[in-house]
Amino acid sequence: MDFLRKAAESIRSIAIRRITTQAINLGTVMTFALMIWKLWICLSGSDSPVVVVLTGSMEPGFKRGRDIPIVHRVITVHEHRDLGEINILTKGDSNLVDDRNGIYADGQLWLQQYHIIGRVSGFLPYAGWATIIMTEKPVIKYLLIGALSLLVITTKE
Repeated sequence: MDFLRKAAESIRSIAIRRITTQAINLGTVMTFALMIWKLWICLSGSDSPVVVVLTGSMEPGFKRGRDIPIVHRVITVHEHRDLGEINILTKGDSNLVDDRNGIYADGQLWLQQYHIIGRVSGFLPYAGWATIIMTEKPVIKYLLIGALSLLVITTKE
C-alpha cells in the first residue's frame, strides 16, 4: 500500500510540474508577442504602428481591411515660417470634402503637426481582414485565442 501511495504522489508531482512548465511556456509566448509589438512601436515611432481601415472612407486608394498606419491622407500643408507652425488638412479618398466637416472638432480648421502620429512605410494586403473578422465576430477571436493557448499548453517539448 505504501508503494501505491508513493506512486500516486509521484504522478501528481509530475502532473503539477508539467502544468507549471506549460503555463510558463504560455507566459513566455505571450511576453514574446508583447515584446515584438513594443519593438514595432519603438521602430515606427508611433503608438499605433498598424491601423486597419474599417470603413470605405479611404477607397479607392485604400480598400477596407488593408493594414495602413494612417487614417486619412494629408492633402494640404501650410507652413508659417515666422510662427514656426505647420497647418495640415486631411481628407478620406472617397469623401467628397475635406475632414473639416465632421472629423475635426467644432471650429477647428487645421491639424497641427502633433496630431500626425505616423507615416506609411509599407503595407501587407488583406492582413487587415483578420482584424475586421475578429472585431465583427468576437466568438472567432475567443476561439482562436483559446485554440492557440491550448496548443501552447499541450505541446510537449
